[in-house]
Amino acid sequence: MSANLRPARAVPPGRIIERELDARGWTQKDLADIMDRPAKTINQIVRGQKQITPDTAHQLAEAFGTSPELWSNLETAYRLHLAGLQQQDQEKIARRSRLYSLAPVAEITRRSWIKKTDSLEELEQEICEFLEIESTDQQPKVAANLRHAQIRGPELAAQQAWIQCVKHLAASQDLGTFDTNKLQQALPKLLSLSEHIQDLVQVPPLLLSLGCHFVIVPHLPQTYLDGAAFQLNEHPVVALTLRYNRIDSFWFTLLHELAHIIAKHDGVFLENLDEYVDSPVEAQANRMAQDWLIAPTQLQAFVRTTRPYFSRAKIIRFAESLGRHPGIVLGRLQRDKLVDYRNLRSLLVPVTPYLEPWVDVAVPNSTQERPVPVA
Repeated sequence: MSANLRPARAVPPGRIIERELDARGWTQKDLADIMDRPAKTINQIVRGQKQITPDTAHQLAEAFGTSPELWSNLETAYRLHLAGLQQQDQEKIARRSRLYSLAPVAEITRRSWIKKTDSLEELEQEICEFLEIESTDQQPKVAANLRHAQIRGPELAAQQAWIQCVKHLAASQDLGTFDTNKLQQALPKLLSLSEHIQDLVQVPPLLLSLGCHFVIVPHLPQTYLDGAAFQLNEHPVVALTLRYNRIDSFWFTLLHELAHIIAKHDGVFLENLDEYVDSPVEAQANRMAQDWLIAPTQLQAFVRTTRPYFSRAKIIRFAESLGRHPGIVLGRLQRDKLVDYRNLRSLLVPVTPYLEPWVDVAVPNSTQERPVPVA
């Protein structure tokens, strides 16, 4: 037999002692009296809480008519077995720690992005497949392209996991050929959907018909993401989190991501639009999104003739003249600090009632026809 082979389990010496006691009809108290040892000591030896010393091995040998080596060998084999189990546990702890540093395992399991399993080996396989890596020793490839790659720790792992979910969903969408000019020419059609809240349902299929992936994945804890834009197999991807469930936030974030695509900015852009990013491409994307939603000259004229009293009625009339939802106008005025964020909140209507079918799915199960691709 190879010296490297180990028994599947080691028998605790206490179990053998119990069998010897049963065979003789003795109790632990009887054995304690025979060995002139405290009953508590015998109980601890039987339960494995106290090791069998050479002296105890000799005493057990005299009591049961065996050799001292029998008890010493049993004790050694059992302790080696426990040490091996402890080492395996430590190795498993290290492996689990590695998995949790790669991704927020509990959260992506809860969202069913990976299969729930009690097997560490299966969990490692699930994580590797989800992150598209060959082993847990690797880092996800997308990490090198993240605009926030200088950040380390839980936030980066959560960002990577979110991007991977977006990629998996986008890869399941069936698209035609993408052309940047075609997308730009379709902006008036897209913006015409920004006047009435119910027209939001037409936005995702329109973007898909233009060869642009559109995905909604709620942000993960510690990411605070609003959206993202990147390339996947010759097609742009626009991903939103709907972190702020408001019509103004939806349209500004969507157009900000489309601006990255139309301006042909390279890289993976993860957006937390609460933060000011001192970057030329971000400034350009902000400016393009704002100007598409409300032309600067029209906004300036409205502000000049209306300030400092931006009433609900005036905002609604101005929005109607633009063909925009009044919540979009209010959001811009609040962003420019012309209207307090606490005022007129009822205009900032939620978008999830219209976009919920697109959350965490590639394409909803729907019988609605997609719009004809824009020529």
